[in-house]
Amino acid sequence: MSGAGRSKRGDTVGVRINGEDRKVPRGLDVRSLLEWLELTPELVVVERNLEILERDQYGSVTVEDGDALEVVHFVGGGLASSTFPEEMES
Repeated sequence: MSGAGRSKRGDTVGVRINGEDRKVPRGLDVRSLLEWLELTPELVVVERNLEILERDQYGSVTVEDGDALEVVHFVGGGLASSTFPEEMES
C-alpha cells in the first residue's frame, strides 16, 4: 500500500473560515492564505482564534490545524438615496 492517502492528508490542515470548515494547504501564513483564497490582504481584517491580527502580522502568523478565522472585507460605496428619503427631500 502506498502512503499517498496519508501524504495528501498531511498536506492540508482543517480550519474554519467565516463559519465554514475548510481544508487549506499546510504551512501557509495568514498572508499566503488570503492570497490562496484570492483576497487582497490590504483590503481585509482577519480575526484568528478570537484575536484580531495586525496587517504586519499576516506574514508571520502560521495557519494551524483547528484555527478559527473570520475574514472581513472592506466594501466601498455610499448610502442609497432611498435609505433616508425624508432627508433627501430637504
